[in-house]
Amino acid sequence: MPRQTLKFVNVAKQMPEKRDGETRRRDFDEIYESFKPEEAQTQAGRCSQCGVPYCQVHCPLHNNIPDWLMLTSEGRLQEAYEVSSATNNMPEVCGRICPQDRLCEGNCVIEQAGHGTVTIGAVETYITETAWDQGWVEPVKPIRERSETVGIIGAGPGGLAAAEQLRRKGYQVHVYDRYDRIGGLMIYGIPNFKLEKYVIERRARLLYDSGVHFHLNFEIGRDMTLPQLRQHHDAVLIATGVYKARDVQVPGVGLNGVVRALDFLTASNRKGLGDAVPEFDSGTLNAEGKNVVVVGGGDTAMDCVRTAMRQGAKSVKCLYRRNRQNMPGSQREVANAEEEGVEFVWLAAPKAFLGDDHVTKVRAQRVHLGIPDASGRQAPQIVEGSDYDLDADMVIKALGFDAEDLPTLFACEELETTRWGTVKVDFRNLMTSLDGVFAAGDIARGASLVVWAIRDGRDAAEQIDGYIKRQASGTTAGARPAEAVAAE
Repeated sequence: MPRQTLKFVNVAKQMPEKRDGETRRRDFDEIYESFKPEEAQTQAGRCSQCGVPYCQVHCPLHNNIPDWLMLTSEGRLQEAYEVSSATNNMPEVCGRICPQDRLCEGNCVIEQAGHGTVTIGAVETYITETAWDQGWVEPVKPIRERSETVGIIGAGPGGLAAAEQLRRKGYQVHVYDRYDRIGGLMIYGIPNFKLEKYVIERRARLLYDSGVHFHLNFEIGRDMTLPQLRQHHDAVLIATGVYKARDVQVPGVGLNGVVRALDFLTASNRKGLGDAVPEFDSGTLNAEGKNVVVVGGGDTAMDCVRTAMRQGAKSVKCLYRRNRQNMPGSQREVANAEEEGVEFVWLAAPKAFLGDDHVTKVRAQRVHLGIPDASGRQAPQIVEGSDYDLDADMVIKALGFDAEDLPTLFACEELETTRWGTVKVDFRNLMTSLDGVFAAGDIARGASLVVWAIRDGRDAAEQIDGYIKRQASGTTAGARPAEAVAAE
């Protein structure tokens, strides 16, 4: 067979067809179409198969990207899927929402050489969707079942990745989540135009079929404390994520119409799922007909501005204290937002939210970027006397997330946390201060990406497996069966 790769010298980079901004702001459908088979094969063939694959190096999961690109270029899609899924429990999710421009694609060798990156994320999505369509994605079937049980707190990407890996090893896995659906922020925090809900629901069904037990609407600390949960399992994994919204300390922050990003996104996603959402119906969390100002510059802020446009906002502005080059969110997301009519107000910070009872304006100040701070980024400095006002009927605070007070929430004061509120772990084995209790994902590392949560969940599963086997040496007894937990 003639070589199918190294075509970057005469084949240009091509993304799947993208709907125009005016059309896509009318609905919540995904904005990209899927590659056609010949398009995916051609684009995968642009890979240079370089000796040092920086795409793989800069992927948190270290996905074997060159190999599955080569297999795709040769039309060997089932093999490509097997390679892709060997290191990633949710390739269909990462292909859609990973900031590839900051990770694999941003470090692609041919991108650095000026030929335009291989469209890795789009090809990854194509491979996995083909696998689902062809029935290649099958439930986990352990070689043998083990008696030991593992309790996982949190049904987000970290918890789900760990659950699948532990089921592969034969453990009895029970996942506890305080929400009524599986997926965490993937189901309630990320809008459909980036990740349609059927993608998560399909993966959840697969885990059900794999023998994972889910206990939904089950809150640790309310329905059972962490010490009590430990009695039911041989090991416990805390994978709750971080949900406590960071606030901005300015006058008027308590006015009606000033809302938190997650409240806004959750209301929109629940409405799309068909739930009754009184705060949306009343207009409190609905941007229709309003002048909206979103404060922040990360991926959550991008989700908010693009959601507000689709809800029919009169205008949407994103207020960010740094410039485009220093924005933490994906540049691809910024471009998509601009195409959909979002206005970015760079180098600006809120000084106050104005209004009697309900917000009517945001008083902003211009910002100058000074010398780099400890993080290496230029520190924002307020320009005195530069105040100006922006019309605002709704202000959405998208300033990031911190950890909740888990020792208090879980009724377990012995659980040690860091000065940032995250759970303190030994990063050699991901174990917390409590024997047999592990932590992974955002609750251990701080707010981060879905792909990092998946990586941490996989690592935690390995560490839990090693811990249980060491504990069980000389005995086969497990903890009390966890089926009794939901009934108590």
